[in-house]
Amino acid sequence: MKTIAMIPARYAATRFPAKLMQLLGNKTVIRHTYDNTVATGLFDEVMVVTDSEVIYEEIVQHGGRAKMSLRPHESGSDRIAEAVADMDVDIVVNVQGDEPFVKKEPLEKLLRVFAGAAGAQVQVASLMQVLSHPDNIADPNYVKVAVDLNMNSLLFSRSPIPYHRDKAVSPVYYEHIGVYAFRKQALMQFTQWAITPLEAAEKIECLRYLEHGIPLKMVVSDYMGVEIDTPEDLVKAQQLLSR
Repeated sequence: MKTIAMIPARYAATRFPAKLMQLLGNKTVIRHTYDNTVATGLFDEVMVVTDSEVIYEEIVQHGGRAKMSLRPHESGSDRIAEAVADMDVDIVVNVQGDEPFVKKEPLEKLLRVFAGAAGAQVQVASLMQVLSHPDNIADPNYVKVAVDLNMNSLLFSRSPIPYHRDKAVSPVYYEHIGVYAFRKQALMQFTQWAITPLEAAEKIECLRYLEHGIPLKMVVSDYMGVEIDTPEDLVKAQQLLSR
């Protein structure tokens, strides 16, 4: 089973423009993400796919592999689908460019759900981690996910889900970590669908799968570091790197 990692990298991020080219220690954010993904040793190939010549040059000038997108794209999944359309590959892992603390264990657990008879039924999988701080649970920058008893996604939202009405119950809140694994066929199918109503409202692309009846198999991870969405996140990442 051929498995590749693709890192979608957009330069003009809405909340933090040029965030992927910010220095984190002695390397840019995007190079940390690329180098750490390669270092897992899990993939037959790792590639950055981008709309930015600046990001492209940052990767290839340091010995990495990168590809320029041919068209503008609404989502990272669309960007990756264009890049892998003609590639002979079974599983495509989408590692977000703003996840500089990528580690082997969570990605290995993610790939494992595709194995065996049960894994043959999985089309899309993703990572999540437990949220415990009330401020993070309430923060719309933290995408929450509710799951069924088999760890299949029921809903993604920027709102706190579940709503904590019964104070005698202690619900578990999960943060969705934007690392996906797709069977290539499922990814290509995704790109044929128009943006769906919930996806448009929440600006969460994986809702498109749910709205077409395809659940994501969710995998609990206890650590993925800091996702860089804001300048404040970059400060947190600097602090984590210096420990």
